[in-house]
Amino acid sequence: MTHDAWMQVALGEADAAAAMGEVPVGCVLVDAAGEELARGHNLREASQDPTAHAEMIAVRAAAAKTGSFRLEGVTAYVTLEPCPMCAGALVHARVARVVYGCDDPKGGALVSLYTVGVDGKMNHTFELTRGVLADESAARLKAFFSALRAQGKK
Repeated sequence: MTHDAWMQVALGEADAAAAMGEVPVGCVLVDAAGEELARGHNLREASQDPTAHAEMIAVRAAAAKTGSFRLEGVTAYVTLEPCPMCAGALVHARVARVVYGCDDPKGGALVSLYTVGVDGKMNHTFELTRGVLADESAARLKAFFSALRAQGKK
C-alpha cells in the first residue's frame, strides 16, 4: 500500500477517536514487510490517561504483539505531527520512518517546535515524511475543535 493508503487507515482511527469525543488523531504501524502491526487513536478522555495518545496506544500494542520494544523496520503513520512524548517513544521504539499528515505548530516535536528523531541528537533517528493527506488530517481537527467551541467547551 502507498503512504496515502496507510494514512487513510490512520484517518479512520482519527474518526473513531472523534466519535468517542476524543481529539481526532490516529496512528497505524506497518512492519518492514508492509503488513499492519498495530493501530491506535487518542483515548485520553476515555482512560483519563494523559499518555493515551494514538502513537502510544499503537506502540504499546505493537510491542506486546512482537514481544519486543524494538520496532525496527516499522513505519508509523500518524495524522498529526507527534508531540514530544510520542516523538520520544518513537525514537526509543527504534521505528524506521514516521509519516504524518498535518503539522502541529503548538505541540509538534518533529519539525514545528523541535526536531526529535531527525536531528541526530538522540541514540536513534528515523526517516521523516510529512504532509501526507495533510488537508484531510487538518480538516478533522478543525471540525472537532470548532464543534467544541460552539458548545462552549474550549
